[in-house]
Amino acid sequence: MTSAEPERAAAEDEAVDLCRDLLRIDTTNTGDLSTSAGERAAAEYVAAKLAEVGLEPVIRESAPGRTSVVARYEGSDPSRGALLVHGHLDVVPADAGEWSVHPFSGELRDGYLWGRGAVDMKDFDAMVLAVVRDWRRRGVTPPRDLVLCFTADEEAGGAYGAHFLVDEHRGLLDGCTEAVGEVGGFSYTVSENERLYLIQTAEKGIQWLRMTARGRPGHGSMNNDDNAVTALAEAVARVGRHRFPVSMTPTVRDFLAQVSELVGIEVDPAEPEIAIAKLAPVAGLIGATVRNTANPTRLAAGYKDNVIPGRATATVDCRTLPGQREQFLAALRAIVGPDIELEHIQDRPAVETPYEGPIVEAMAAALRAEDPGARPLPYMVSAGTDAKAWDRLGIRCFGFAPLRLPADLNFAELFHGIDERVPVEGLRFGVRVLDRFLQAS
Repeated sequence: MTSAEPERAAAEDEAVDLCRDLLRIDTTNTGDLSTSAGERAAAEYVAAKLAEVGLEPVIRESAPGRTSVVARYEGSDPSRGALLVHGHLDVVPADAGEWSVHPFSGELRDGYLWGRGAVDMKDFDAMVLAVVRDWRRRGVTPPRDLVLCFTADEEAGGAYGAHFLVDEHRGLLDGCTEAVGEVGGFSYTVSENERLYLIQTAEKGIQWLRMTARGRPGHGSMNNDDNAVTALAEAVARVGRHRFPVSMTPTVRDFLAQVSELVGIEVDPAEPEIAIAKLAPVAGLIGATVRNTANPTRLAAGYKDNVIPGRATATVDCRTLPGQREQFLAALRAIVGPDIELEHIQDRPAVETPYEGPIVEAMAAALRAEDPGARPLPYMVSAGTDAKAWDRLGIRCFGFAPLRLPADLNFAELFHGIDERVPVEGLRFGVRVLDRFLQAS
């Protein structure tokens, strides 16, 4: 046993306690300032934990309650680019009536910590805090500056969190050249002795669009061949049923090539989803990365049952592959038709970086040191993260929040899902990996 191992075990214990505390703080983000709980309490908790070990956290609030925390942990070589280690504090809403436990209870049951944010992403927040607090107590100096960032509003696009920091407090991020955060570093079991660890090097762009149809208002009992609801419904159905063509980016091609070799599955370039479906626990995360997607999510029209409204709207959640925003929007316009108005609610670009360099080598080495059966490989996530803000500063972004997961756990369905939970042993594993990675990065 090395001299660091007893302290690392203490850090593992603390990560569980920290995660449990964070899960008990309601940071629900509805996307609406008037109904969101806000991140202030969690931000103050994090800031206190950082200050307790001698760091100097800076709290920045973009709107009442919408609070982020940044602290710089100075490294031994200030000439090197700083590493941004980031996690968000907000969570999506949860209906307690749908859960086996209360979503803000932080309950420990069956070897898991349960609660909204357990995997998205208060687990990583806790792991980072535990490692940093352990290092400060032991007098460890990182090889380069670490900028520790805990943001608000990631679940609604980051306007009040990461993008606010980039726009208004860019100096807090000075010198950052690379970043690690969600969604990557988790395992997928291939066999008893082999696990793939997916490291995120790319994510799709976000275009949330409002579709609007206009027509002639009138009495619901009369014929109306210019009905806005009808026009909108037809356009929404066309969008929802449309399958955009397969288009694989370098990240996705690399992922599928390695998976086909390691798992022994044949990948048809024309229909890659057939092969991806065989990767059951992570198929949901991977399946949408081989094409652009557009999913209708909300509808609104009318104010009385017997009145035909003059206006009807729908929201469409569109996710675009790197470099394909313009051609996607042109294709969508053709699908909805000329009479439907399209308006951007949110427009964030896709992000992609090569799977190469010392930082990637450090990730792989840290994983293999804790799991000899680890096989790291890059992948693209279909969702979006705060990387979209950091990318604006030219920072290379990776998803690396390491977890070793049980083979039978459907990890993908826990994101924004019912009964979200994280394995305690996975948390402990993540602390050990992060400790190794950050010391080697």
